[in-house]
Amino acid sequence: MAHPDDFRAAMARLAAGVVLVTAHDPEDGPRGEDVGMTATAFLSVSLEPPMVLVSVRADSRMDDLLERQPLWAASVLSESQRHIAGRFAMRGRISDRLLFEDVSYYRGPKSGAPILGGALSVLECATEQRVTAGDHTLVIGRVLAAKTPSADGSPLVYFKGRYRQLD
Repeated sequence: MAHPDDFRAAMARLAAGVVLVTAHDPEDGPRGEDVGMTATAFLSVSLEPPMVLVSVRADSRMDDLLERQPLWAASVLSESQRHIAGRFAMRGRISDRLLFEDVSYYRGPKSGAPILGGALSVLECATEQRVTAGDHTLVIGRVLAAKTPSADGSPLVYFKGRYRQLD
């Protein structure tokens, strides 16, 4: 079996788009709370029906939430949203309520999840299947709505352990 350090180094050479996965937790407090997570393991699974997959760390707050909340959204980040990617990627961070405080977003009409203003594209999803895969959970979602509100921008890319821009 490959050593974890060798595997990490090899996979770091695979460029990936960056998305912010979000969901609303109606059970957290009187008005609920919005939760967000930066993801680079996000991909299209099927065109008919439209489905996507996101990999979330097992036992993370997002994994726990998506186990009981089937509705979520993914905002594909532009290069100008690098600070948002970094903010929502931190482990042991402050509450998500504070992370959303100064971020421009609106609530998705199909999912109720926060959707970032300025995102290159937006997908609202309903979980179809969850698959345990090592230390992660693969969440497969049926796409309820797909929009390209800011299709003219350039994508944020993750490569060799850093956020980068396409030249």
